[in-house]
Amino acid sequence: MFLLLLTYNAPTEKVDEVMDEHLAWLDEQYAAGVFLASGRKVPRTGGVILAAGHDRAAVEEIATRDPFWREGVASFELVEFTPTRAAPELQALVEPSD
Repeated sequence: MFLLLLTYNAPTEKVDEVMDEHLAWLDEQYAAGVFLASGRKVPRTGGVILAAGHDRAAVEEIATRDPFWREGVASFELVEFTPTRAAPELQALVEPSD
């Protein structure tokens, strides 16, 4: 499981110019089953994406296709973690312990 932490590198006006393309990219990843949740940081300095997967390189490659990244309006940090506990509604995300 991964957290993709986006940080804006440009004024929000520039970010908004690429927003429709970014939203289409998000929709593609939701349809592919890669993204599980996403939203803006508060205050609006970037965003957070929860992504499924075990292959860091694959998630990194997907991130580089984000129009925000491509247009240079945001950078990202990829944090890999193993969910070991979750609320009842999210139990399917918990990975079995070794």
